[in-house]
Amino acid sequence: MNSGVIKIRGLEVETRIGVPEEERAEFQKLLIDIDMVPGAAFFAMGDDVARTIDYHAVAVEVVSLAATGERRLIETLADEIADHVLERHAAREVKVRIRKFILPQTEWVGVVLSKAAE
Repeated sequence: MNSGVIKIRGLEVETRIGVPEEERAEFQKLLIDIDMVPGAAFFAMGDDVARTIDYHAVAVEVVSLAATGERRLIETLADEIADHVLERHAAREVKVRIRKFILPQTEWVGVVLSKAAE
């Protein structure tokens, strides 16, 4: 099997997220990494963006998704992002990593979620 990975690294989003209501009251910055395995091998794409995953479109959509509504858990946002990429961008697999900068005395806290198309 010949497969490649398309990556987005350090996508900055603003979102309302956190367990306490006070934390969700203001937007906060998260950094998101996304690894996407397209349905076709790179050689089969014929240099045609329509046959691959448009990483620009994914980035714009994830920024918009994160800014919409509020969530308690970064796990929820990771799951929403993974489902979105799988459903809208013909990915076979997706891996989402979210970094949150909220806990004192840490560089960041985060989650990693991997999902495959059904």
